[in-house]
Amino acid sequence: MGRGGGGDVLIELDGVRKVFDVRRRTGLLRREKRQVKAVDGISFTVARGEVVGYIGPNGAGKSTTIKMLTGILTPSGGRLRVAGIDPARERTRLAHRIGVVFGQRTTLWWDLPLKDSYGLMRRMYRIPDDRYRRNLGRCVEQLDLGDLLDVPVRQLSLGQRMRGDIAAALLHDPEVLYLDEPTIGLDVVSKAKVRGFLRELNAELGTTVLLTTHDLQDIEQLCERVMVIDHGRLMYDGPLGGLHTVGEGERTLVVDLETEHPPIDLPGTRTVKVEGPRQWLAFPAAESAAPLVAAVAERYPLLDLSVREPDIEDVIARMYAGRG
Repeated sequence: MGRGGGGDVLIELDGVRKVFDVRRRTGLLRREKRQVKAVDGISFTVARGEVVGYIGPNGAGKSTTIKMLTGILTPSGGRLRVAGIDPARERTRLAHRIGVVFGQRTTLWWDLPLKDSYGLMRRMYRIPDDRYRRNLGRCVEQLDLGDLLDVPVRQLSLGQRMRGDIAAALLHDPEVLYLDEPTIGLDVVSKAKVRGFLRELNAELGTTVLLTTHDLQDIEQLCERVMVIDHGRLMYDGPLGGLHTVGEGERTLVVDLETEHPPIDLPGTRTVKVEGPRQWLAFPAAESAAPLVAAVAERYPLLDLSVREPDIEDVIARMYAGRG
């Protein structure tokens, strides 16, 4: 079974599978049925209070896993428990223990002001008035929602709506929060607000978070542990630094010089591209960028620089290559 964080186990999967029957046309009057294994024998545990990244390319099985953890989908095999509850059998009971945010869907009422959606949530979950006021106040303050409460959801920007959805998922004090692409399409400011809020939520309340994302900065800023899924199977479970080591990932230092210059030559780097005064240097993702930045600033006429993280798909591709 995959590793957990120790302590009180809140999420447990043991050999969980999900198979879909897919039919496709093979002739004028003929259809062929085949089975697609969306999740193929996954096992792991998540301890209370952990913040875990659950990553992989599109179609890897991430969202299918989340849907089984919430009871939306029933596993084809294996054992699954959340807070001791079988999600598929006791979905209503589980709903009071979990919160869910799907980045490309909303749980808010489209034509109602944000505060009315929250009022409906209070009635649905039967949240006591004092707890509702406390939780709403915390979310409004930390997610900067004060000026948005009277605005219909359909008039909110994507970043504003996402912050509103996160608040809605937390009004009933869930023990577990599932976040499926919570920062997709958000600007830098909105991402920073969401990440900061989630860090404080975990630190203050010990909320357990399972996060799926294509943004490695989400993982780096929020998670101590990361799991990689691809083709329905768990490929890696451990610290983010270990993922870079296994996948031999590279980060890229983008350097803007005052004038055009021959390719920068520094130990431990390779020049990926030179375009006028701008150069791209690749270096191992597990290494600190600080010594490299200092060396560039000392030896070259520097105007600006930035560090780009490797794509998750690239890291996974390198993992495959290393196992070949």
